[in-house]
Amino acid sequence: MRIDTIQPAIGSNTPAKRLGRGIGSGLGKTSGKGHKGQWARSGGGVRPGFEGGQTPIHRRLPKRGFNNRFKKEYVIINLGALASVEAGTVVDYEYVMANKLAKQVKDNCGLKVLGSGELGAAITVKAAKFSASAKEAIEKAGGKAETL
Repeated sequence: MRIDTIQPAIGSNTPAKRLGRGIGSGLGKTSGKGHKGQWARSGGGVRPGFEGGQTPIHRRLPKRGFNNRFKKEYVIINLGALASVEAGTVVDYEYVMANKLAKQVKDNCGLKVLGSGELGAAITVKAAKFSASAKEAIEKAGGKAETL
């Protein structure tokens, strides 16, 4: 292969249409636009979404719901996921993410602990929120539930 023999792939480069260059070209006279009408005019055609005067679909369909800009999404973890944690460990958001105990949330506002599952060891859990049953289970196991 030599640099002077390199060519683009066949069909990747198409020559520009030469409009209005005689009847023999096939694109003479009306330049491929047919006779008269909206599409033959300069700047002709309709805007995107125009449906010929009928009410467009984006106006026919009802609006539903809204997105709350102030919604807080927490990384949720159950006590069952903390069952294998050794006694005396401090469990916080960084610990949960480092050990892949929960899925990461795009705009997280911290950790929320729920009470599903059993907790064997006395551990310290630092989170933004706790359910009442989770807090009770952590303290029953001899651990601490610290709200950040």
